[in-house]
Amino acid sequence: MPDGADATRIEVVSEIAQVDAAQWDACAGGDDPFLSHAFLDALEQSGSAVGDRGWLPQHLVARNADGRVVGAAPLYLKSHSYGEYVFDWGWADAYERAGGRYYPKLQCAVPFTPVTGPRLLVNQDLPAQTRESVADTLVAGLEEVARRHSVSSLHVTFPTQGERDRLANADFLPRIGLQYHLHNPGYRSFDDFLAALQSRKRKQIKRERREVAETGLRLRRLTGSDLEPRHWDAFYAFYLRTADKRWGFPYLTEEFFHEIGRRMPDRILLVMAEESDGTPVAGALNLIGRHALYGRNWGAIEEYDFLHFEACYYQAIEFAIEQGLSRVEAGAQGEHKIQRGYLPVATHSAHWIADPALEQAVDDFLQRERRAVERQIAGLSQHSPYKQTES
Repeated sequence: MPDGADATRIEVVSEIAQVDAAQWDACAGGDDPFLSHAFLDALEQSGSAVGDRGWLPQHLVARNADGRVVGAAPLYLKSHSYGEYVFDWGWADAYERAGGRYYPKLQCAVPFTPVTGPRLLVNQDLPAQTRESVADTLVAGLEEVARRHSVSSLHVTFPTQGERDRLANADFLPRIGLQYHLHNPGYRSFDDFLAALQSRKRKQIKRERREVAETGLRLRRLTGSDLEPRHWDAFYAFYLRTADKRWGFPYLTEEFFHEIGRRMPDRILLVMAEESDGTPVAGALNLIGRHALYGRNWGAIEEYDFLHFEACYYQAIEFAIEQGLSRVEAGAQGEHKIQRGYLPVATHSAHWIADPALEQAVDDFLQRERRAVERQIAGLSQHSPYKQTES
Protein backbone atom coordinates (compact mmCIF):
# COMPACT_ATOMS: atom_id res chain seq x y z
CA MET A 1 0.00 0.00 0.00
CA PRO A 2 1.35 3.48 -0.82
CA ASP A 3 2.34 5.28 2.39
CA GLY A 4 1.87 8.83 1.14
CA ALA A 5 5.50 9.53 0.36
CA ASP A 6 5.34 8.69 -3.35
CA ALA A 7 4.30 11.39 -5.80
CA THR A 8 2.64 13.61 -3.19
CA ARG A 9 0.96 16.48 -4.99
CA ILE A 10 -0.57 19.68 -3.69
CA GLU A 11 -3.81 21.17 -4.91
CA VAL A 12 -5.77 24.25 -3.90
CA VAL A 13 -9.52 23.96 -3.34
CA SER A 14 -11.92 26.89 -3.22
CA GLU A 15 -14.26 25.29 -0.69
CA ILE A 16 -13.77 22.55 1.85
CA ALA A 17 -16.87 20.76 0.56
CA GLN A 18 -14.68 19.62 -2.37
CA VAL A 19 -12.66 17.46 0.06
CA ASP A 20 -13.94 14.17 1.40
CA ALA A 21 -14.91 14.81 5.04
CA ALA A 22 -13.54 11.55 6.41
CA GLN A 23 -10.19 12.04 4.67
CA TRP A 24 -9.90 15.64 5.92
CA ASP A 25 -10.76 14.57 9.45
CA ALA A 26 -8.18 11.76 9.31
CA CYS A 27 -5.59 14.51 8.84
CA ALA A 28 -7.12 16.94 11.35
CA GLY A 29 -7.34 14.32 14.10
CA GLY A 30 -9.99 14.27 16.78
CA ASP A 31 -8.51 16.55 19.44
CA ASP A 32 -9.60 19.94 18.10
CA PRO A 33 -13.25 20.44 17.03
CA PHE A 34 -12.40 23.65 15.16
CA LEU A 35 -10.31 21.80 12.59
CA SER A 36 -13.04 19.31 11.79
CA HIS A 37 -14.53 19.29 8.31
CA ALA A 38 -17.96 19.95 9.86
CA PHE A 39 -16.88 23.14 11.63
CA LEU A 40 -14.94 24.60 8.72
CA ASP A 41 -17.69 23.71 6.25
CA ALA A 42 -20.29 25.29 8.53
CA LEU A 43 -18.30 28.53 8.38
CA GLU A 44 -18.39 28.44 4.59
CA GLN A 45 -21.91 27.14 4.02
CA SER A 46 -23.36 29.70 6.44
CA GLY A 47 -21.69 32.59 4.63
CA SER A 48 -19.44 33.44 7.59
CA ALA A 49 -16.03 32.64 6.05
CA VAL A 50 -16.46 33.34 2.34
CA GLY A 51 -14.96 35.62 -0.28
CA ASP A 52 -17.72 38.22 0.05
CA ARG A 53 -16.67 38.67 3.68
CA GLY A 54 -12.97 38.81 2.94
CA TRP A 55 -12.23 35.13 3.69
CA LEU A 56 -11.76 33.42 0.31
CA PRO A 57 -10.97 29.72 0.90
CA GLN A 58 -7.75 28.50 -0.71
CA HIS A 59 -7.28 25.31 1.26
CA LEU A 60 -4.21 23.20 0.57
CA VAL A 61 -4.74 19.48 0.05
CA ALA A 62 -1.87 17.02 -0.31
CA ARG A 63 -2.70 13.75 -2.09
CA ASN A 64 -0.64 10.62 -2.59
CA ALA A 65 -0.33 8.68 -5.84
CA ASP A 66 -3.69 6.98 -5.24
CA GLY A 67 -5.44 10.33 -4.76
CA ARG A 68 -5.92 9.82 -1.03
CA VAL A 69 -5.67 12.96 1.13
CA VAL A 70 -2.55 12.68 3.30
CA GLY A 71 -2.25 16.32 4.37
CA ALA A 72 -4.12 19.61 4.38
CA ALA A 73 -3.98 23.19 5.61
CA PRO A 74 -6.90 25.60 6.16
CA LEU A 75 -5.98 28.64 4.09
CA TYR A 76 -7.76 31.87 3.11
CA LEU A 77 -7.03 34.79 0.83
CA LYS A 78 -7.93 37.87 2.85
CA SER A 79 -8.73 41.47 1.99
CA HIS A 80 -8.56 42.73 5.61
CA SER A 81 -7.26 41.73 9.05
CA TYR A 82 -10.51 41.24 10.94
CA GLY A 83 -11.31 38.10 12.91
CA GLU A 84 -7.73 36.91 13.40
CA TYR A 85 -6.76 37.82 17.01
CA VAL A 86 -3.11 38.25 16.01
CA PHE A 87 -2.91 41.88 15.06
CA ASP A 88 -0.98 43.17 12.07
CA TRP A 89 -2.80 46.46 11.52
CA GLY A 90 0.37 48.42 12.25
CA TRP A 91 2.34 46.48 9.66
CA ALA A 92 -0.36 47.06 7.05
CA ASP A 93 -0.55 50.78 7.79
CA ALA A 94 3.22 51.28 7.68
CA TYR A 95 3.61 49.31 4.47
CA GLU A 96 0.83 51.12 2.64
CA ARG A 97 2.04 54.53 3.80
CA ALA A 98 5.41 53.58 2.33
CA GLY A 99 3.75 52.89 -1.01
CA GLY A 100 3.24 49.12 -0.72
CA ARG A 101 0.07 47.07 -1.08
CA TYR A 102 -0.52 44.92 1.99
CA TYR A 103 -3.82 43.36 0.97
CA PRO A 104 -4.65 40.77 -0.17
CA LYS A 105 -2.70 38.48 2.13
CA LEU A 106 -2.93 34.79 3.00
CA GLN A 107 -4.07 33.47 6.36
CA CYS A 108 -3.55 29.87 7.48
CA ALA A 109 -5.95 29.65 10.41
CA VAL A 110 -9.40 28.75 11.65
CA PRO A 111 -11.46 31.91 11.06
CA PHE A 112 -12.60 33.85 14.14
CA THR A 113 -11.02 31.25 16.43
CA PRO A 114 -8.00 32.07 18.65
CA VAL A 115 -7.37 28.44 19.59
CA THR A 116 -3.99 26.74 19.31
CA GLY A 117 -4.01 23.61 17.17
CA PRO A 118 -2.32 22.00 14.19
CA ARG A 119 -2.24 24.00 10.98
CA LEU A 120 -0.20 21.52 8.97
CA LEU A 121 -2.68 18.66 9.08
CA VAL A 122 -1.07 15.30 8.34
CA ASN A 123 -2.63 11.85 8.51
CA GLN A 124 -1.19 10.35 11.68
CA ASP A 125 -1.50 6.79 10.36
CA LEU A 126 1.41 7.44 8.00
CA PRO A 127 4.94 6.39 8.98
CA ALA A 128 6.84 9.04 10.94
CA GLN A 129 9.26 9.83 8.13
CA THR A 130 6.39 10.22 5.68
CA ARG A 131 4.55 12.55 8.06
CA GLU A 132 7.61 14.78 8.20
CA SER A 133 7.82 14.81 4.41
CA VAL A 134 4.15 15.71 4.01
CA ALA A 135 4.44 18.52 6.57
CA ASP A 136 7.43 19.95 4.69
CA THR A 137 5.47 19.67 1.45
CA LEU A 138 2.61 21.66 2.98
CA VAL A 139 5.02 24.41 4.06
CA ALA A 140 6.44 24.58 0.53
CA GLY A 141 2.87 24.62 -0.79
CA LEU A 142 1.95 27.58 1.40
CA GLU A 143 4.90 29.57 0.09
CA GLU A 144 4.11 28.64 -3.51
CA VAL A 145 0.49 29.80 -3.18
CA ALA A 146 1.74 33.06 -1.66
CA ARG A 147 4.03 33.63 -4.63
CA ARG A 148 1.38 32.75 -7.19
CA HIS A 149 -1.06 35.19 -5.63
CA SER A 150 1.70 37.83 -5.33
CA VAL A 151 0.56 38.59 -1.78
CA SER A 152 2.49 40.79 0.61
CA SER A 153 2.47 38.19 3.35
CA LEU A 154 1.34 34.83 4.67
CA HIS A 155 0.34 34.39 8.31
CA VAL A 156 0.01 31.09 10.17
CA THR A 157 -1.81 31.88 13.39
CA PHE A 158 -2.19 29.75 16.53
CA PRO A 159 -0.13 26.79 15.30
CA THR A 160 1.52 24.40 17.72
CA GLN A 161 4.96 25.36 18.96
CA GLY A 162 6.48 22.52 16.94
CA GLU A 163 4.86 23.86 13.78
CA ARG A 164 6.05 27.36 14.60
CA ASP A 165 9.60 26.01 14.83
CA ARG A 166 9.24 24.17 11.52
CA LEU A 167 7.99 27.35 9.88
CA ALA A 168 10.81 29.37 11.43
CA ASN A 169 13.25 26.98 9.79
CA ALA A 170 11.57 27.88 6.49
CA ASP A 171 12.24 31.61 7.10
CA PHE A 172 8.87 32.48 8.65
CA LEU A 173 9.15 35.04 11.45
CA PRO A 174 8.04 33.62 14.83
CA ARG A 175 5.72 35.57 17.12
CA ILE A 176 4.29 34.89 20.57
CA GLY A 177 1.07 36.07 22.16
CA LEU A 178 -0.77 35.63 25.45
CA GLN A 179 -3.87 33.75 26.54
CA TYR A 180 -5.36 32.43 29.78
CA HIS A 181 -5.95 28.73 30.41
CA LEU A 182 -7.09 26.75 33.42
CA HIS A 183 -5.31 23.45 34.00
CA ASN A 184 -7.12 20.60 35.71
CA PRO A 185 -4.63 18.37 37.55
CA GLY A 186 -7.37 15.85 38.33
CA TYR A 187 -9.90 17.70 40.48
CA ARG A 188 -12.81 15.49 41.53
CA SER A 189 -15.20 18.39 42.03
CA PHE A 190 -15.49 22.18 41.90
CA ASP A 191 -14.84 22.17 45.64
CA ASP A 192 -11.47 20.52 44.95
CA PHE A 193 -10.68 23.39 42.60
CA LEU A 194 -11.70 25.93 45.23
CA ALA A 195 -9.58 24.19 47.84
CA ALA A 196 -6.51 24.71 45.66
CA LEU A 197 -7.01 28.49 45.74
CA GLN A 198 -5.81 31.02 48.26
CA SER A 199 -8.46 31.78 50.87
CA ARG A 200 -9.26 35.29 49.58
CA LYS A 201 -9.72 34.10 46.00
CA ARG A 202 -11.83 31.16 47.14
CA LYS A 203 -14.15 33.45 49.09
CA GLN A 204 -14.43 35.82 46.14
CA ILE A 205 -15.59 33.07 43.79
CA LYS A 206 -18.04 31.70 46.35
CA ARG A 207 -19.50 35.19 46.81
CA GLU A 208 -19.85 35.74 43.06
CA ARG A 209 -21.58 32.41 42.56
CA ARG A 210 -23.88 33.06 45.50
CA GLU A 211 -24.94 36.45 44.16
CA VAL A 212 -25.82 34.92 40.80
CA ALA A 213 -27.81 32.16 42.51
CA GLU A 214 -29.72 34.78 44.54
CA THR A 215 -31.00 36.41 41.33
CA GLY A 216 -33.20 33.36 40.76
CA LEU A 217 -31.66 32.70 37.36
CA ARG A 218 -31.34 29.08 36.29
CA LEU A 219 -28.11 28.01 34.58
CA ARG A 220 -28.53 25.14 32.13
CA ARG A 221 -25.79 23.21 30.35
CA LEU A 222 -27.02 22.06 26.96
CA THR A 223 -25.22 19.58 24.76
CA GLY A 224 -26.09 16.85 22.28
CA SER A 225 -29.82 16.24 21.88
CA ASP A 226 -30.62 18.96 24.46
CA LEU A 227 -29.80 21.60 21.84
CA GLU A 228 -32.80 22.87 19.91
CA PRO A 229 -33.20 25.52 17.18
CA ARG A 230 -34.82 27.87 19.70
CA HIS A 231 -31.66 27.87 21.76
CA TRP A 232 -29.63 29.04 18.76
CA ASP A 233 -32.21 31.71 17.96
CA ALA A 234 -31.81 33.05 21.49
CA PHE A 235 -28.04 32.75 21.50
CA TYR A 236 -27.71 34.63 18.22
CA ALA A 237 -29.57 37.56 19.79
CA PHE A 238 -27.05 37.47 22.65
CA TYR A 239 -24.18 37.33 20.18
CA LEU A 240 -25.47 40.35 18.27
CA ARG A 241 -25.79 42.33 21.50
CA THR A 242 -22.15 41.61 22.37
CA ALA A 243 -21.05 42.50 18.84
CA ASP A 244 -22.86 45.82 19.10
CA LYS A 245 -21.18 46.58 22.42
CA ARG A 246 -17.63 45.41 21.65
CA TRP A 247 -16.76 44.75 18.03
CA GLY A 248 -19.24 46.63 15.88
CA PHE A 249 -19.58 43.76 13.39
CA PRO A 250 -20.91 40.21 13.93
CA TYR A 251 -18.52 37.91 12.10
CA LEU A 252 -20.70 34.82 12.41
CA THR A 253 -24.11 34.48 10.78
CA GLU A 254 -27.15 33.03 12.50
CA GLU A 255 -27.01 30.10 10.09
CA PHE A 256 -23.56 29.19 11.39
CA PHE A 257 -24.84 28.50 14.90
CA HIS A 258 -27.68 26.38 13.59
CA GLU A 259 -25.24 24.49 11.35
CA ILE A 260 -22.85 23.50 14.12
CA GLY A 261 -25.80 22.64 16.34
CA ARG A 262 -27.05 20.28 13.65
CA ARG A 263 -23.70 18.84 12.56
CA MET A 264 -21.71 18.50 15.77
CA PRO A 265 -24.05 18.76 18.78
CA ASP A 266 -22.00 16.36 20.90
CA ARG A 267 -19.00 18.67 20.67
CA ILE A 268 -20.93 21.72 21.91
CA LEU A 269 -21.64 22.96 25.42
CA LEU A 270 -24.09 25.84 25.46
CA VAL A 271 -24.57 27.39 28.89
CA MET A 272 -27.88 29.25 29.01
CA ALA A 273 -29.10 31.53 31.79
CA GLU A 274 -32.89 31.66 32.10
CA GLU A 275 -35.29 33.66 34.19
CA SER A 276 -37.83 31.83 36.37
CA ASP A 277 -40.38 31.74 33.54
CA GLY A 278 -37.87 30.09 31.21
CA THR A 279 -36.95 33.22 29.26
CA PRO A 280 -33.28 33.01 28.19
CA VAL A 281 -31.28 36.14 29.01
CA ALA A 282 -27.64 35.14 28.46
CA GLY A 283 -25.50 32.38 27.08
CA ALA A 284 -21.95 31.12 26.67
CA LEU A 285 -20.83 28.90 23.79
CA ASN A 286 -18.09 26.33 24.34
CA LEU A 287 -16.71 23.61 22.10
CA ILE A 288 -15.59 20.29 23.53
CA GLY A 289 -12.27 18.81 22.50
CA ARG A 290 -10.74 15.48 23.42
CA HIS A 291 -8.67 17.05 26.20
CA ALA A 292 -9.96 20.61 26.57
CA LEU A 293 -13.05 22.78 26.75
CA TYR A 294 -12.84 25.89 24.60
CA GLY A 295 -14.82 28.97 25.58
CA ARG A 296 -15.77 30.93 22.47
CA ASN A 297 -18.70 33.35 22.52
CA TRP A 298 -20.77 35.09 25.17
CA GLY A 299 -23.73 37.39 25.08
CA ALA A 300 -26.56 38.74 27.23
CA ILE A 301 -29.68 40.83 26.79
CA GLU A 302 -30.00 41.52 30.53
CA GLU A 303 -27.21 42.60 32.86
CA TYR A 304 -26.63 40.73 36.12
CA ASP A 305 -23.62 41.12 38.39
CA PHE A 306 -21.12 38.29 37.98
CA LEU A 307 -23.29 36.38 35.49
CA HIS A 308 -20.53 36.55 32.89
CA PHE A 309 -18.07 34.92 35.30
CA GLU A 310 -20.58 32.22 36.26
CA ALA A 311 -21.65 31.31 32.72
CA CYS A 312 -18.27 31.59 31.02
CA TYR A 313 -15.80 30.48 33.69
CA TYR A 314 -17.32 28.61 36.61
CA GLN A 315 -19.78 26.53 34.62
CA ALA A 316 -16.96 25.67 32.21
CA ILE A 317 -14.67 24.61 35.06
CA GLU A 318 -17.37 22.42 36.59
CA PHE A 319 -18.12 20.77 33.26
CA ALA A 320 -14.43 20.14 32.50
CA ILE A 321 -13.91 18.56 35.91
CA GLU A 322 -16.97 16.35 35.49
CA GLN A 323 -15.82 15.22 32.04
CA GLY A 324 -12.19 14.71 33.05
CA LEU A 325 -10.87 17.35 30.63
CA SER A 326 -7.36 18.53 31.39
CA ARG A 327 -7.82 22.24 30.69
CA VAL A 328 -10.22 25.06 29.91
CA GLU A 329 -9.13 27.68 27.41
CA ALA A 330 -10.72 31.07 27.98
CA GLY A 331 -9.09 32.81 25.03
CA ALA A 332 -7.29 36.12 24.79
CA GLN A 333 -7.52 39.27 26.88
CA GLY A 334 -8.68 39.84 30.43
CA GLU A 335 -6.27 39.81 33.33
CA HIS A 336 -9.33 39.34 35.58
CA LYS A 337 -9.28 35.68 34.49
CA ILE A 338 -6.19 35.08 36.61
CA GLN A 339 -8.16 35.65 39.81
CA ARG A 340 -10.55 32.93 38.67
CA GLY A 341 -7.92 30.27 38.11
CA TYR A 342 -6.91 30.91 34.50
CA LEU A 343 -3.15 31.41 34.17
CA PRO A 344 -1.19 33.12 31.37
CA VAL A 345 0.30 30.93 28.64
CA ALA A 346 2.15 31.74 25.43
CA THR A 347 0.57 31.29 22.02
CA HIS A 348 2.37 31.25 18.69
CA SER A 349 2.20 32.46 15.12
CA ALA A 350 4.54 32.54 12.12
CA HIS A 351 4.75 35.16 9.37
CA TRP A 352 6.18 35.05 5.85
CA ILE A 353 6.84 38.50 4.38
CA ALA A 354 7.54 38.93 0.66
CA ASP A 355 9.20 42.37 0.71
CA PRO A 356 12.68 42.18 2.32
CA ALA A 357 12.41 45.71 3.71
CA LEU A 358 9.07 45.00 5.38
CA GLU A 359 10.38 41.65 6.58
CA GLN A 360 13.32 43.33 8.30
CA ALA A 361 11.11 45.93 9.95
CA VAL A 362 8.66 43.27 11.17
CA ASP A 363 11.50 41.07 12.41
CA ASP A 364 12.94 43.94 14.44
CA PHE A 365 9.53 44.63 15.94
CA LEU A 366 8.87 40.97 16.77
CA GLN A 367 12.17 40.56 18.57
CA ARG A 368 11.29 43.44 20.88
CA GLU A 369 7.70 42.28 21.24
CA ARG A 370 8.75 38.73 22.19
CA ARG A 371 10.87 40.02 25.04
CA ALA A 372 8.00 42.21 26.25
CA VAL A 373 5.43 39.39 26.10
CA GLU A 374 7.76 37.00 27.91
CA ARG A 375 8.22 39.58 30.67
CA GLN A 376 4.46 40.12 30.80
CA ILE A 377 3.75 36.40 31.17
CA ALA A 378 6.38 36.09 33.90
CA GLY A 379 4.97 39.09 35.73
CA LEU A 380 1.35 37.94 35.49
CA SER A 381 2.32 34.47 36.69
CA GLN A 382 3.43 36.04 39.97
CA HIS A 383 -0.24 36.81 40.68
CA SER A 384 -1.40 33.19 40.60
CA PRO A 385 -4.47 32.67 42.83
CA TYR A 386 -3.35 29.19 43.78
CA LYS A 387 -1.80 28.24 47.09
CA GLN A 388 1.97 28.10 47.11
CA THR A 389 3.29 24.54 47.21
CA GLU A 390 6.63 23.53 48.65
CA SER A 391 9.10 22.30 46.05
